[in-house]
Amino acid sequence: MTYAGFWRRFGAYLVDFIALIPLVAIAVFGTNHSRWFQAVWLIPGALIGIWFSVHLVVRYGGTPGKLAMRTRIVMDDGSPVTRQAAFVRYSVLFGLSMLTSATLAYTALQIPEEQYMPLGFVQKSMLLSEAAPAWYKGLNIVMNVWVWSEFITILFNKRKKALHDYLAGTVVIRKAT
Repeated sequence: MTYAGFWRRFGAYLVDFIALIPLVAIAVFGTNHSRWFQAVWLIPGALIGIWFSVHLVVRYGGTPGKLAMRTRIVMDDGSPVTRQAAFVRYSVLFGLSMLTSATLAYTALQIPEEQYMPLGFVQKSMLLSEAAPAWYKGLNIVMNVWVWSEFITILFNKRKKALHDYLAGTVVIRKAT
């Protein structure tokens, strides 16, 4: 197996980010037009994340970014990734994202409508962050540490595994041409 290196995996991450821009636009629009949006979007957002990061990985061997960068996620022995391994790969990010989203949804619903609605998107985001429970800042730090440590880990091991690959027993390989 030829392992996918840092730049190929980073490229896949960027392609996935671009592929998800329409959902980001929906979230920005919804957040800007209703303080209820965070709560309403919680379950659909979670299902989309599971579909994207678990279902597509099991069905096709990767997300659109991984496939576009000619890589494939497999088990350590080279066999196709299992549904359980795909979920384990995504579980930490999923848990942190759900906790973050649920906290913001709860916080948004605590802010009076007349205080929330006149603000612009950036001001709403700042207000949500300031009004969130004190532990929310720590949660954001944990989320950032997790994401950055994923990339850093890829740089320092022979098989180019990220932390989630270690958890799930997976590896990202280059597809044979």
